[in-house]
Amino acid sequence: MLDQPLPPPAPSLRRTLTGFALGVLGVILLVVLGTWQVERLHWKEGVLRQIDERIHAAPRPPAEIERLARETGDVDYWPVSVTGSFRNEAERYFLSTYQGEPGWNVYVPMDLGGNRFVYVNRGFVPYELKDPARRREGQVTGETTVTGLARNVAAEKPSFLVPANDLKKNQFFWKSLPEMAEGAGLPADATILPFIVDAGEGRAPGGWPVGGTTVIDIPNNHLQYAITWYGLALVLAAMLGYQVLRAWRPGAAKG
Repeated sequence: MLDQPLPPPAPSLRRTLTGFALGVLGVILLVVLGTWQVERLHWKEGVLRQIDERIHAAPRPPAEIERLARETGDVDYWPVSVTGSFRNEAERYFLSTYQGEPGWNVYVPMDLGGNRFVYVNRGFVPYELKDPARRREGQVTGETTVTGLARNVAAEKPSFLVPANDLKKNQFFWKSLPEMAEGAGLPADATILPFIVDAGEGRAPGGWPVGGTTVIDIPNNHLQYAITWYGLALVLAAMLGYQVLRAWRPGAAKG
């Protein structure tokens, strides 16, 4: 009798154990997700602190921003002041919105002298004003100074969800300096600085483009997400605990 194998668990017991194991795995997964969101929260808070420190700094000369861009690859939101003349005939247009209105952000190469150029995002124009002939007053000529925020450029398309730039239609979706410079009429040996300048607030003569369109309000919802995941983990753990107590309470087997 002692050598006989134990009978297999009843089907209902097997289902109970399987459900319990899956529930434990669910709790672990929810806790992992909550912890990941806490880590993201700390990271995002650091990013926001860095942005706040940068945007309140004094404007830097383009040579200093260029050095930072080449050394670190990150110059986002550093204030910068550039002086030169726009190559208005080489405008590039990025789909954008401003105060809920669809349109374009106008990017123009600025000649800094010495065969050096930097692209300036002069700001927003409504969809119907893409043609510069309809906003001639805003085609500033001669030497001008633009103070704004430096922005990083991209070495490759950020995501497969981002459309490819359409050079034939002069419609851009991501900041590729080689594509923006293609057909712009710049000297073949020109140096294009490895960052872009978002012009600060203010309107060009005639009202367009309007500067100051840089998006700085970065959402930070990681705390809410963490609370949600941890809360679900707590609820699931409580349900599992209740099931265990119910299964092991006196007289449960008779029920």
